[in-house]
Amino acid sequence: MNKKDPNPIDAFVGSRVRMRRLMIGLSQEKLADGLGITFQQVQKYEKGTNRIGASRLQAIADILGVHPSFFFQQDEGSAQSGKPAADVHESQEISSFVASKEGIALNRAFLKITDPVLRKKIISLVAAMAQTPESDRTHAQSGTRPAESLHG
Repeated sequence: MNKKDPNPIDAFVGSRVRMRRLMIGLSQEKLADGLGITFQQVQKYEKGTNRIGASRLQAIADILGVHPSFFFQQDEGSAQSGKPAADVHESQEISSFVASKEGIALNRAFLKITDPVLRKKIISLVAAMAQTPESDRTHAQSGTRPAESLHG
């Protein structure tokens, strides 16, 4: 790890701060105002370039309405689990996506679907789309079909 690279734990905690802030619709400026710091400092916290001290993390948790442990909740594929680097990388990609505007929007919409059968069908559809080559999806979006048949 390069000295200038953020510590993976700091980056993870920062991504959880960002995710929670976006989930509740709070701007970096509003969070910064509540903490008495600049929004640039909030950006550095969220990127993991600046480490968040314990008292500051408690203040962030209070403003965002969560327990401080929220910022450390990790899946089994986390950097501390001893999993292979590929699993850690995938976990970091998932955390980054979930904290993105698209990830927040997708999760908010999905949470509004209460039928568990429909939820499973949506997951299956998305998984199937993820397995389809990019060129097939491009043709499907444009209304054209690739040379080979889509149904065998």
